Amino acid sequence: MIVITAPTSNIGHQVVENLLNAGEALRVIAREPTRLAPNVRERVEVVAGTHADTAVVDEAFEGADSVFWLVPSDPKAESAEASYVDFSRPACAAFKRRGVKRVVAISALGRGTSVAANAGHVTASLAMCDLIAATGVDFRALTLPGFMDNTLRQVDSIRDRGVFNWPLPGDPKNPMCATRDIAAAATRLLLDANWSGTGDVAVLGPEDISLNDMAEIMTGVLGKPVRFEQTPDDVFKAQMTGFGMSEPMAQALLDMAVAKSRGLDNGVRRTPESNSPTSFRQWCEDTLKPAVLRSA
Repeated sequence: MIVITAPTSNIGHQVVENLLNAGEALRVIAREPTRLAPNVRERVEVVAGTHADTAVVDEAFEGADSVFWLVPSDPKAESAEASYVDFSRPACAAFKRRGVKRVVAISALGRGTSVAANAGHVTASLAMCDLIAATGVDFRALTLPGFMDNTLRQVDSIRDRGVFNWPLPGDPKNPMCATRDIAAAATRLLLDANWSGTGDVAVLGPEDISLNDMAEIMTGVLGKPVRFEQTPDDVFKAQMTGFGMSEPMAQALLDMAVAKSRGLDNGVRRTPESNSPTSFRQWCEDTLKPAVLRSA
């Protein structure tokens, strides 16, 4: 039995689909089970509730061999540590109590870099991984750079103004990956019962790419000019709190962006195993362009 958390999230729903296609028996933890696709609901066991709840994870992890662990975004959390580490404490106790053998978690690049200690969400995510590893389960952290799919949050601006923004300079090149490749890596680990111990598995995409490179590629794929504009730090933080994010979480997001500009994602060398296949150009053709056309 494999347990999937956050099964309706961008990554989680793809992991569910992959494992169902492989014929696996699944149990999912869903805060809102009605958001599960009907063809998924009829093929999985559903435990309703949040995976931060002791009773929920106790029920979900009973008889489970493996768990896919993804902490959902909580923009109103009192801190990034509360959002990742405190959220995960009930599950870590339940891993031991219920005898879970393997855990695969979504995490971030940056361990061992000089900027990881003040990298907001990344710092908290790495602390969460330490907490999980300390339970004694066999554990793999999927360590990830920025997601191509996050560009979809700016579809309207790209369509209407030909602009996308982020509080990073436009020229430095960094790894970037597609969520479908993250889901594929998670699926491979969840289907493989032969690994043990603890370790990181990076998903880096096939190339390092700058935000200005992204704008040039979007211009070619969409057939219209697209440019990148760097958002000043204070403006970005004000935008996040204006959208309802708590001040500590907005600061954590900004701290992560600053750390990325200082090399947070550049500490791992690309290998054949971490060189995931989807290029940004291919992702734009497959995902961004249809999204722009649908929203027109």
